Amino acid sequence: MINGTLLGAKQLEIPRGALSMAKRAMTSLAYERYASVALHEITYASGGLRIKGFMALPPAGQMHYPAVVFNRGGSGPKGALTPETAMPIIGLYASWGYVAIASNYRGVGGSEGDHEEWGARDVDDAMNVIPLLDSLSYVDKTRLGLVGGSRGGMMAYMMLVRTDRFRAAVTFGAPSRIHEEQAQAYIRKTMSTYLPHGADPQIEAERRSAVLWADQLCQTTPLLVLHGTGDRRVDAMHSLDLAMKLQTLHRPYRLIMYDNADHVLAGRRTESNIDIRWWLDHYVMNGSPLPRTGPHGA
Repeated sequence: MINGTLLGAKQLEIPRGALSMAKRAMTSLAYERYASVALHEITYASGGLRIKGFMALPPAGQMHYPAVVFNRGGSGPKGALTPETAMPIIGLYASWGYVAIASNYRGVGGSEGDHEEWGARDVDDAMNVIPLLDSLSYVDKTRLGLVGGSRGGMMAYMMLVRTDRFRAAVTFGAPSRIHEEQAQAYIRKTMSTYLPHGADPQIEAERRSAVLWADQLCQTTPLLVLHGTGDRRVDAMHSLDLAMKLQTLHRPYRLIMYDNADHVLAGRRTESNIDIRWWLDHYVMNGSPLPRTGPHGA
């Protein structure tokens, strides 16, 4: 099987719970667009495996659409996307005018694979969504964005070392300095659960810690880093330290720390969605040029 080949797609009914929550939170016009999104369950090829995921298509009206790849967080069966958990995220992005796609990665959520991985070949599964999008006639291949939360944000950093295809990227609650965490820290323990037998935890943590290789992140992908100061799973210092590295490197980035927000930015969800949409629309939808970096001005 060729990586990124779309092996199957089935349109799903939008979960009633997702519609109910959206109706309470959105304006009537925004809800109308959200309710007009087409949600699909998909299967695609990655590393010889059949990987499951979801794709949301915007309301009809254009010939070509920009696209957003969403990297989910979470681990184990409870972390896998379902129609109920996928729709509030990729359905929202689709209502903004993007073809939005999310992988469940190998070993979980109905995907093939002997076991789940956590920052290893599952990154390949996320990368192989790119050729899948390239194969869709209605996707503008020059306008791709990337969003990742928690573990998915860590994977987004790893992807940005491997490709320059993304016009913009966003992470929230993403670990970036696991190598400095104590063995009993939540994020370090979670990583260790999914390491192969005999692996060196410190070496594996360094491979997943973007602060150590920030200079290798794609220089032409502006990065929006979001974090809640009340995050008890991934300390907000992960994002602050990464931002300091990006500042030193004069890379295009923006850091937003939401006071009293948690790991998934609960309590600041409306505000953070506005910030995410602006970033994607500015650099992906509208193709705005990169900002000036380094010392300049008066």
